[in-house]
Amino acid sequence: MSNKVKSIIIKINKLSININNEITVLLILYQEENNQVLQNLEKIKNFKIIIIDNSNNIELQNIIKNKYNIYKYIINKENIGFAKAANIGINLVNTKYIIFSQGDCPMSEENIFSLFEAYKKYKDCFLITPTFINENMEISYNAGPFPEKKIDNDTIHLEGDICAEGISTAIILFKKEDILNIGLFNENFFIYFMDYDLCRRIRNIKKSAIQTNDVKIKHVHGNLKVKNIYKKIFSRNYNFSYDELIYFYNINKYESKFNKLKKKLPKYIFKAIINLFFLKFSKSVYYFALICAYYNFNKFLKKNSQ
Repeated sequence: MSNKVKSIIIKINKLSININNEITVLLILYQEENNQVLQNLEKIKNFKIIIIDNSNNIELQNIIKNKYNIYKYIINKENIGFAKAANIGINLVNTKYIIFSQGDCPMSEENIFSLFEAYKKYKDCFLITPTFINENMEISYNAGPFPEKKIDNDTIHLEGDICAEGISTAIILFKKEDILNIGLFNENFFIYFMDYDLCRRIRNIKKSAIQTNDVKIKHVHGNLKVKNIYKKIFSRNYNFSYDELIYFYNINKYESKFNKLKKKLPKYIFKAIINLFFLKFSKSVYYFALICAYYNFNKFLKKNSQ
């Protein structure tokens, strides 16, 4: 081996050590398959790792703790939501940078190094995210306009990096100091629209959310991991409707959506009862979720108007 090659290897190893000491990988878990999580951890085991599990999976915790050196492992007895779980993890981090990821996104060390290098290229970058690919290795959606613009969220086929209005928080890299200064994730959100809310606050302080084309990671969108079919229907429709109202409340544009839902409420109640009577449970649960979203958001309005 030549001296030149040796010096390159030494340089790479030093870079790896430095980055490993500067970055914490924060994983938010909820009912992922055990094998999937273990495979993902194997690829990033040299980093400091914090795990927040919203599914109370004691079995998985025992397997992981016996196999890997995990800095912090928090088990929540119930699903407290993505935003609250994220904030718990962020407050536990003691490194300068955080890689925030869902448990079903298979990252490698090389992905993290490349994402970190891309992040350092931009002076005003608040957070950076990779380009997502689907199971067919095709580019999938990650970044786009804010929802109120009513523009179709078409997949952006990049030729380079872009600065986007909204970025998916499935995988993002950012400084802990920056996220603390901006106020962490808004815990009024459960899982939906929290990324748009964060990116809006980033824009307000004239910082950027960037999607880089240099890093591509597999991620399947819309794969809600609730195993019970009725819980899945309720969770998806309730949380989406409620979180959407919260998002538009924050930008003072909620009234039309809220009034539209209010107008349809009698019909939704009727349909929930009729479908239950005819044993069409999926449809009944769907309408019940929208009814609950309305009433709980109405409680939120009353509480915040006092």
